[in-house]
Amino acid sequence: MRKNLIGIVLSIFSLFSANTIFAQQIDSMMSVYADKAAPEKIHIHFDKSIYNKGETVWYKIYLLQGTDTVALSKNVYLDWYDASGKLIKQTASPVLLSSAQGSFDVPADYEGGLLQVKAYTRWMLNDDPAFRYLREIYINTNNSSKPVANKTSVETFPEGGFLIQGLNSLVAFKATNQYGNPVFIKGTLTDEKNATLDSLQVQHDGMGSFFLQPLLGKNYQINWTDENGISGITQIPVNKTEGAKISISTINNKAKIQVERTETVADNFKQMTLVVHLNRVALYQVAFNSTNKTKLNAEIPIQELPTGLLQFTLFTSDWIPVAERVLFVNNHAHEFEVTLKTALTNLEKRGKNAIDIAVPDTLFTNMSLAITDAAVNTPDQHSIFSDIFLSSEIKGKVYDPAYYLMSDADSVKAHLDLVMLTNAWRRFDWDKIKAQIPPTITYPTETNYMQLQGKVLGASLNSSSEILNMIITAKDSSKQMIFVPVAKDGSFTHPLFFYDTAKLFYSFNNNAALANSTHLQLNNGLFKMDATNIAANYSTPFLWNDLLAKQKLNALLAEQEQLKKYMADATLEEVTVNSKIKTKEQVLSEKYSTGFFSQNEAGVFDLTDNLKNVYARNVLEYLQSKVAGLDISQDNVSWRGDIPEFFLNEMKVDKATALIVDMNSIAMIKVFRPPFMFATGGGRGGAIAIYTKKGYDNKQNLNIKGLDYTLLEGYTKFKEFYSPNYENQQESFTKKDTRTTLYWNPYLITNKTQQTMHVEFFNSDVTRSYTIVLEGINAAGKMTRLERIIQ
Repeated sequence: MRKNLIGIVLSIFSLFSANTIFAQQIDSMMSVYADKAAPEKIHIHFDKSIYNKGETVWYKIYLLQGTDTVALSKNVYLDWYDASGKLIKQTASPVLLSSAQGSFDVPADYEGGLLQVKAYTRWMLNDDPAFRYLREIYINTNNSSKPVANKTSVETFPEGGFLIQGLNSLVAFKATNQYGNPVFIKGTLTDEKNATLDSLQVQHDGMGSFFLQPLLGKNYQINWTDENGISGITQIPVNKTEGAKISISTINNKAKIQVERTETVADNFKQMTLVVHLNRVALYQVAFNSTNKTKLNAEIPIQELPTGLLQFTLFTSDWIPVAERVLFVNNHAHEFEVTLKTALTNLEKRGKNAIDIAVPDTLFTNMSLAITDAAVNTPDQHSIFSDIFLSSEIKGKVYDPAYYLMSDADSVKAHLDLVMLTNAWRRFDWDKIKAQIPPTITYPTETNYMQLQGKVLGASLNSSSEILNMIITAKDSSKQMIFVPVAKDGSFTHPLFFYDTAKLFYSFNNNAALANSTHLQLNNGLFKMDATNIAANYSTPFLWNDLLAKQKLNALLAEQEQLKKYMADATLEEVTVNSKIKTKEQVLSEKYSTGFFSQNEAGVFDLTDNLKNVYARNVLEYLQSKVAGLDISQDNVSWRGDIPEFFLNEMKVDKATALIVDMNSIAMIKVFRPPFMFATGGGRGGAIAIYTKKGYDNKQNLNIKGLDYTLLEGYTKFKEFYSPNYENQQESFTKKDTRTTLYWNPYLITNKTQQTMHVEFFNSDVTRSYTIVLEGINAAGKMTRLERIIQ
């Protein structure tokens, strides 16, 4: 990304050698920040934009570091708050393929007009809190409590940062209420004698601009009246009597720069440097010699730059920053193409619908798809583009950020530049950069998933060979046994993965008496954030212009309660039936596999009683012709052109290691079809997991009677989305279907061998048009968003 600016500046002069060295030091330190403290960014795709109380919120989290899909963090956390800022729930999810999924149940008795959601990784806590993800979720409520009165404030933002006497400057303004939402105002610019100099014109969402050339001895103010008839006065500070400013504009794929100084300045303003940087990387350094000129111009090409905030910082000769400006560059290089065709449309009650989603690229893509009732869905104010490139890069709330990246129209570009002018966006502490102070890392990256961590307390261990026997029982009564070595200091760590909570029964393998004189201190290795409340937000979240839509959503509320009850009963019946007819392979899988390896559907091969397995030389020979799509030739294997990954007792091994495992020692083989998300690169070739026999294989039950136990929390459990199939005769006679989310799939995966996904779903009894929203990322860090209404 780094380039040298040659031949495109109208007036470039050489810096003194000492300043050149200092410039190199600044560039070097900026690189340190870019490499060592690159911020992670979050986008959350929710299944819809407004919910009734008691409904389930389904969501998909996308996590990127810059635009790099290889996110370092393995865990992501969400804090859910009510409108008063009170914490409702904290959740933890594992990151797979730079993403995670989850669900949240809106309390049935919830009366607030919105929920507030904070999302973060432990690494993100090193950054300024102003850049963290905070989202408002609209809740349809009939709460008739008196709304809180809005308090309007009007702020001014001179281009470059300051107003300087004698220099004509662009000044932007923004009118908001106490919740950061825009307010429409009318007003005039006046001087200290109340003489009108200009009238204010709001251009978009409470924002506008005007030019002002402040003069010596003059004071300036804005007299305004808001949309509620309340009047106010905003003083416009003139901070400096001398100095320099910058002005930025774009034309013909170039950024035009003007640097202007006052007639009288200190000597350090006569040799200035403009540093142009994007994503914490310095792109250009432009030298300005203003010894004999007060106004200088330059231009730089921007058509080849990546999407993002291009920042301009003007320094004096002794490297004091005196002016800053930011420009949004959007060349659409961050997007990848997706096409969507409606293969079957049926808007009748319970009609079958089908769509085909194609990605004309061989790169691996990870997408999420939501299909919702268009009549009750509000306009989505957020998108994957606005969260990654806009909201995560500037301080202060951006109202309806998705709007600014939805079009290349000149009016939208002008409105986006108002956002650039009216929000704080400084990422660098230039004093630290100049002093060569590296970034402070208080919270290391979580590079591991949850794991069993603990210590034996209450007694000294005489040897370092003590082993804890642990039986882990999940809420579904499934059990697994693990053997955990204990260090001489009593500490131990063991890979462990599960959702919800589990009981850990334990005993000491070499010294059973230790159980009477010790106790265990356990944790799951996940980060624990203090449960603190945040600022209240009682703002009116959404003004319904379509009263029929609100009436429809209200009418569905009671009916949805009945549907949820039916679904719960149906789910309970399904679980009960399945629990009675578990196959031997299912029982074996529950006993051996954990975490990701138990969550995925797979082919299970039971070798515990199979005497014929001695005739196979190795695992691949045993699997020959047993798995459709798995191509095995001698000791070579592939699936759809990609090579599967191998795991031995859920630890990754190479193929050579897997092939020397004695077949008589194997209890089970699980074969996972691609993609297997726990594998490197998303497991495009699937995975083959080998499990060796345990000492208790011939026992009928795991005996836990009389053992001590402790309770351990895992990742937050989430609901699977319920999608009825009305071609099934049993479901065709169900009660009224009032779903407003018709289809939700957090993981649509394409790759070089499968570039088209076919999706089928059934309409509800109330939907007459539906909205399709598709978002996702690919292996190159590019993104997509597609939105379409079918009616």
